[in-house]
Amino acid sequence: MTKIQTSVIRLSAISLLLLINILPVLAQQPIERDDKFFSVSGFGLSFPMGVTKRYLGPKFSTTIGGLLALGQSHFFFYPKASLHAFTFNEIIPDPGYNTTIKDSRATTYLANMNLGYRKTTGSLGYYVFLGGGGGLVLTPRVKLDITKQVATLNNKVNVMPTMESGAGVDYALGFTLLFVESSYMRGFNKIQGRVFQSIPVTFGMKTNLSKVFYKLIK
Repeated sequence: MTKIQTSVIRLSAISLLLLINILPVLAQQPIERDDKFFSVSGFGLSFPMGVTKRYLGPKFSTTIGGLLALGQSHFFFYPKASLHAFTFNEIIPDPGYNTTIKDSRATTYLANMNLGYRKTTGSLGYYVFLGGGGGLVLTPRVKLDITKQVATLNNKVNVMPTMESGAGVDYALGFTLLFVESSYMRGFNKIQGRVFQSIPVTFGMKTNLSKVFYKLIK
């Protein structure tokens, strides 16, 4: 395991420990408090960067998660799952495979635990966040049997530790925040012998579920 991968795992563990320590404190407090919990849902595109563009291209993507605003401190905890889709153009076949696949589809199942800081001006909010996590990137591959005239398609499962940093803007409409955000996501395992890195751009909304959240943890 490389030093970078170790750092990502440590950052994810620290984020998880922070959440574990926060929840018991919140459970002892009244519902009417400054902390707020939002559900997060968004859609957009994830743009491959650098050498990643040699084998991936952007497609429609979705993001789901939650956001726990920590009182008046301006800090928040931001776990989210990224279900990003890409066009996939294989460069070299995997060992045991005799052909490359073009214009196909790759999908990510990546979860990151982020810590952030947010400031507001009226109904407008600005925020930044940083965190780490990981998950799976599924890339298709095909084995062609010329003698039987059969092509067998399956997915290669690429385990991918990640680190993410980003920024966004949101606008408050009652109990809902409309937002747009972008981040830089860096993977620490390679696909097709090359680094995985992308810039997701996401539009969506955050819905205030604070009362429901506190009832669940009480």
